[in-house]
Amino acid sequence: MPGRHITDHQMRLYMKYRQTDSPPVAAAKASFSTSTAYRIEQDRRLPSQKKAPRGRRRPDPLARVFETEIVPMLKAAPGVRPVTIFEELLRRHPELGAGIRRTLERRIRAWRAIHGEEQEVIFRQTHEPGQRGLSDFTDMGELGVTIAGVPLDHRLYHFRLAYSGFEHAHVVLGGESFIALAEGLQNALWSLGGAPREHRTDSLSAAFCNLDRDAKDDLTRRYEDLCAHYGMRPSRNNRGIAHENGAIESSHGHLKRAVGDALLLRGTADFDDLAAYRGFIDEIFSRRNARNAKRIDSERTALQDLPDRRTSDYEEVIVHVTSSGGFTLRKVFYTVPSRLIGHRLRVRLYDDHLDVFVGGTHLLTLPRGRPHPNGKHDQVVDYRHVIHSLRRKPMALLNLVYRDQLFPREAYRRAFDVLRKRLPDKKACRIMVDLLALAHERGCEAELADQLTADLNDGRLPDLNRLRTHFAPDPAQMPNVVVRLAPLATYECLIGTAEIGGAA
Repeated sequence: MPGRHITDHQMRLYMKYRQTDSPPVAAAKASFSTSTAYRIEQDRRLPSQKKAPRGRRRPDPLARVFETEIVPMLKAAPGVRPVTIFEELLRRHPELGAGIRRTLERRIRAWRAIHGEEQEVIFRQTHEPGQRGLSDFTDMGELGVTIAGVPLDHRLYHFRLAYSGFEHAHVVLGGESFIALAEGLQNALWSLGGAPREHRTDSLSAAFCNLDRDAKDDLTRRYEDLCAHYGMRPSRNNRGIAHENGAIESSHGHLKRAVGDALLLRGTADFDDLAAYRGFIDEIFSRRNARNAKRIDSERTALQDLPDRRTSDYEEVIVHVTSSGGFTLRKVFYTVPSRLIGHRLRVRLYDDHLDVFVGGTHLLTLPRGRPHPNGKHDQVVDYRHVIHSLRRKPMALLNLVYRDQLFPREAYRRAFDVLRKRLPDKKACRIMVDLLALAHERGCEAELADQLTADLNDGRLPDLNRLRTHFAPDPAQMPNVVVRLAPLATYECLIGTAEIGGAA
């Protein structure tokens, strides 16, 4: 169509200049070609006057239902999805067919742009150096990490500085809790070497879950004390408004992808122990921080100095050791040495372990257990704590409540199952208890497990006499060596009185 590449404005300019200039000159002044000028000479209508309105290529499939049925649905339920309206239309009018879906979605989008409700506006913020640090937890279950073949149900505590993007992560074995927050936050601050002036979290609703009013107040006070110890002002975003914590929420996806990619490059998601996995996470975040090293170093100068020491990142409780040789804490039974039966112990509860004290004396450290997802109690058992009593009452093993947790390795559990199938219960329990005692007294738990596995794979029952000989000597048969110390005066005679005086 002539003149279709020019605008009405250019056409008017051309007609103005054409009053005094030739077509080529007028075209040059109006910024189009000479050939276009000669076409205009043949037809001086404006380009907009030459365009014929484009008609529909096919009938509108929504013409008879959009205003009468679709619009009422949009007004009655403003948040309804287009696909829901599409399915309802097909139910009411099967003759419309599935091909109207895209047309319907475009029509609904256009209608909402004109008649829809106002939407929430996100206000981007300017972050100042040293002003804000943020904490949050993210579930890592989808990555399929295992420890020695056992799936690891865990989260990552994630800390980030809003200005420089400094990040720190801490593997959390339980759910979101104040203990996990306190431990992870302090690890992050001491790794960073300073503290921001404000610390922001989400509403901490998961940490407050299932707590009574007094416990919630106590947790709030402890969180405020933690922030005060580092000179930080605590703040929280509103419940359910994730974008208020967006400086860290938005990086969770990048974090999981980075860990997932690192696992793929590693070739396996299985780790020998928890320490190896934590080292793997630390290495990932070290590389991420190295990319922002200049910006992080510049923000460090604006951070507050750290206090002289860390504050409590544990919860302290008092427990009573029962005649069962242990105590129950948070739906988990823990065994301790039987000499503590009847004592009250002070336990410091961390995210992944417990420190046990009598008065001010530290006795032992226990791995922390978790109740089952269905609420059923669990047990953390060390066979060394009860083996001396079990040797006197071996039949107690048969129906012991925590029998499965008593066996330190899978080989011992397999051995007991085979013994029960092929021997009377009394003899099977006696042999199994003797095997556990052998592992404890000779310090050969892992080596004995290898021997048991070899015997079971060959179809043989464990031979106690052979195993005792293999793991000789017996500590009970070791000679008692007595060392007699010589009097100190003997050494003085050897040195000499003169030299002693000179040395003095």
